[in-house]
Amino acid sequence: MRRFSQRNQLVTLNEINITPLLDLAFVLLIIFVITTPLLEQSINLKLPVGGAAREAADPKNVVSAEVGIDGVYYLRGRRLGSIEALETELRAEQARNPDLIVRIRADREGKFRYPVEIIDAARRNGITRFDIATEAPRR
Repeated sequence: MRRFSQRNQLVTLNEINITPLLDLAFVLLIIFVITTPLLEQSINLKLPVGGAAREAADPKNVVSAEVGIDGVYYLRGRRLGSIEALETELRAEQARNPDLIVRIRADREGKFRYPVEIIDAARRNGITRFDIATEAPRR
């Protein structure tokens, strides 16, 4: 009879230990859950409250056009400055993706003309699908 202490020390494992793999998967999941909302918002805005629930749009078709309270325009988090520069970029985006949806993010304390200028610039270039970002009402 062979005793446990007499076993060969160079025994190969027939099983894979998946505990470290699961730990890594959970850490990555937590990182993605935390960072995804931060990627959507590039400038700090106080969005207006209200609006209906959004239906899910394909994220590759959505481009975020933002305007700060000071009237500076951004597209996908990149500062463009003027409405003319934003219109040029929207024209290029429309050429790449005909199913483009423009998500407009504007500060609730800002002037109403800034988001309207984004809509006008988009319509001049054949973009007719918009999404105005709002905060959910508090209950």
